[in-house]
Amino acid sequence: MTDGCGAPAQNATAADADANGQVVVAGTVTGTDGPLGGAYVRLLDSGGEFAGEVQASPEGEFRFYAAPGTWTVRALHRTGTGETAVTTDSTGIHRVTIPIT
Repeated sequence: MTDGCGAPAQNATAADADANGQVVVAGTVTGTDGPLGGAYVRLLDSGGEFAGEVQASPEGEFRFYAAPGTWTVRALHRTGTGETAVTTDSTGIHRVTIPIT
């Protein structure tokens, strides 16, 4: 429910409002000197199967819409690779950082 100006109801968290009631896996790809733009970021399901791929923004940011479950987020950059696991057991934004080594 929203008020007359379109703001989310007061009982909604900021993360849920931004996610619009969906499960979102979002984060940043980082290197030794900070965020790494241009990395290819892959979302893999709990069995390691490919579910999606995006290219990180110039600031190293990425976002996937997913289902509840356990996911691996893998980044491939010309300087190396990295990955992290995330469990999305509820709606909202689940933030991860992927360090490239």
